[in-house]
Amino acid sequence: MTLRILALATLSLVIPTQTVHAETPDPVARGAYLARIMDCAGCHMPRGPDGTPIVENGLAGGTVGFELPGLGTFWPGNLTPARTGLGDWSETEIATALTTGVRPDGRVLAPVMPWASYAGLSAEDLAALVAWLRAQPPVENPVPEPVGPGAPAPAPFYRVTMPAP
Repeated sequence: MTLRILALATLSLVIPTQTVHAETPDPVARGAYLARIMDCAGCHMPRGPDGTPIVENGLAGGTVGFELPGLGTFWPGNLTPARTGLGDWSETEIATALTTGVRPDGRVLAPVMPWASYAGLSAEDLAALVAWLRAQPPVENPVPEPVGPGAPAPAPFYRVTMPAP
């Protein structure tokens, strides 16, 4: 019995081992998964008057904005690769906005966009999310520009109320 164990142990040292590598996942499929669990559609998918998502428009921009005290009212942008969306943005510019909150024109994204959380994405996950965004069908859908505090809003919005100190 001892000789058999010794022989097996010796063989295990000389028989080459086979390393199994997981296939690299398709970045677009990974990006779709990330967009789903990050709930991008929760803000960036247009909705009908009853709140039902207009799925065929993808992430063409939210139809309901957010009024933030002292900052103004903001509408979620069109994330499709259309001219009215991310069409003119490079992959680097999209990744920068997602992780720093800074748009290519230098404006900072509204605080309701959780870019500070997305700053923790791995480089691979960030690239996958950008690849998925780029793979979406372009939907021309101009989203209202932000308006300053107290300015009339051109579209519906939620009012965010801050608790009293």
